[in-house]
Amino acid sequence: MTTHAHAGGPLGRLSLSKLISERARSVDASGIRRVFDLAAKMKDPINLSIGQPDFPVPQSMKDAAKAAIDADRNGYTVTQGIPELLHAIWGHLKDNVGWHGPTDDLGVVVTSGTSGAIVLAAMAILDPGDEIIIPDPYFVMYAQLGKLTGGTVVKCDTYPDFRMTAERIERCITPRTKAVLLCTPSNPCGTVLSGAELRDIVDLCRREGILLISDEIYDEFCFSDAREDGRCPSPARFSDECLLVRGFGKTYGCTGWRMGYVAGPKALVQEVAKFQQYTYVCAPSIAQWGVVPSFGVDLAPIVRDYEARRQQVVDAFAGVTSVPRPCGAFYAFVEVPKRLGLTGQQFVERAIEQRVLVIPGGVFSSRDTHFRISFATRPDKLSEGLGILRGMMTA
Repeated sequence: MTTHAHAGGPLGRLSLSKLISERARSVDASGIRRVFDLAAKMKDPINLSIGQPDFPVPQSMKDAAKAAIDADRNGYTVTQGIPELLHAIWGHLKDNVGWHGPTDDLGVVVTSGTSGAIVLAAMAILDPGDEIIIPDPYFVMYAQLGKLTGGTVVKCDTYPDFRMTAERIERCITPRTKAVLLCTPSNPCGTVLSGAELRDIVDLCRREGILLISDEIYDEFCFSDAREDGRCPSPARFSDECLLVRGFGKTYGCTGWRMGYVAGPKALVQEVAKFQQYTYVCAPSIAQWGVVPSFGVDLAPIVRDYEARRQQVVDAFAGVTSVPRPCGAFYAFVEVPKRLGLTGQQFVERAIEQRVLVIPGGVFSSRDTHFRISFATRPDKLSEGLGILRGMMTA
């Protein structure tokens, strides 16, 4: 067998370092994933790191997904989503935020998770040099949007209370600002902005001609002390000129189904659909059928249970460190006491030595002064882990 040489060397011996793009080099692997990988190797860890609900998918949704398989609904769907799901989404939006659609002005597309929706939206609006404002702390993917699209991410400092207010956003606006990306309830902080705060942000964005993107993946996980008129506050109640991103994975325990949707100005939603056509093609067909019944599921008992766990977290750190009270999602962003002289990463490394897995704050922020706890775990494990973490702060 003859091996032919070429300028780069013998065939079969690729120079991988030359093949990898600068875009890929600029993006680090998620710090959350590194902790997940570590958890898989540990014996009986107390895992307070993963944002994975610990309750099963509601039976009606399981049955719908299984029925779709049995009915051979296993092929591609139209890019926008199956009509039955789109109809259910519009019914929910009408009841929840007062949007009536579809219309000439408003549209919806079902996406592969909310992350898929946000990436495609960023691709649709950002050119090189354009800016998008995100909160700091932020969901890990937000910080990579600039590298993925060529745009520039501007971080809005929300310390110490983690409230992304209009006043704080306004300080970040420049002539290149195209969008503000909001997350409420928040990952990693559990912060829920009030209706009044959201109205101020809507007014600011309208005045400045900036698109507001509202990531509401945790909207059903809003606790009683933050609900207004029985609902989670949303900027969509004040304007239909925002992009509203919601999903099913976190609130119904089906994160692996990768199901979300984006609603808003039809011209923008159509651009999201166009990029989906050439990337994800469509959201998973079986999962689309599976989530059709979701809007009829009563999550109240589960949310009350998580609200009680939230109180466990707040009580565990009372008197030893600062924890702004989470009002939604299932996270708390806990400050490492300054008297310990440790960064978030150093504190987490010591916690791991005691089998407790949490995520260092530097994964979610320009600062590394905190760590994130997920209380989406068994109450006995949560109690054990909180006891160890408190003990580390008081020893």
